Amino acid sequence: MPQDRESGAAANKYGRETATKIMKKLGTKPISSMSNECILKGRLVAIKCSRKYTKCIGVSYLMLKRLKAVIGAFETENDYYDLYELSPRVFANNMRPTRSKGAAAGKVGLVTQSVFEAKGRFIKRIVLH
Repeated sequence: MPQDRESGAAANKYGRETATKIMKKLGTKPISSMSNECILKGRLVAIKCSRKYTKCIGVSYLMLKRLKAVIGAFETENDYYDLYELSPRVFANNMRPTRSKGAAAGKVGLVTQSVFEAKGRFIKRIVLH
C-alpha cells in the first residue's frame, strides 16, 4: 500500500528515532537533529531503517552524492536489526525511483533489502532494548 502524508511522516519519525538508537549502539551520533547521517569510523554514512515487512531503503539523490556508505538496518523481529553496508555506487546502480507523487517525487531512490544482502557487507545484528 502506498504511503500518504500521514504514514510517510510516521515512517520518517520511526526512521530517525531508530537510526539514532542504532548510532548510539555503534558509538556515534547524528551530525544534525534533522539527519540520519553520522561519522562512523571516519566516514560519512547514513543509517536507513526498515521495518520487518518493509523491504526497501530510500535515500535522496543529494544525500547519496556526499555519503561514503549507506547502512541498511533491517528489522528481523522486535528491536533486532541486521545491519548491512552498501557503497553509494552500488546503491545508485541498483535503485529505482520512488513512486511518490509528493515531496520525495524525483528526489529519492529505493533499494531492496535483497540487494543489501547480496551486494553489501553484513556488519552485525544488534538489539535495541
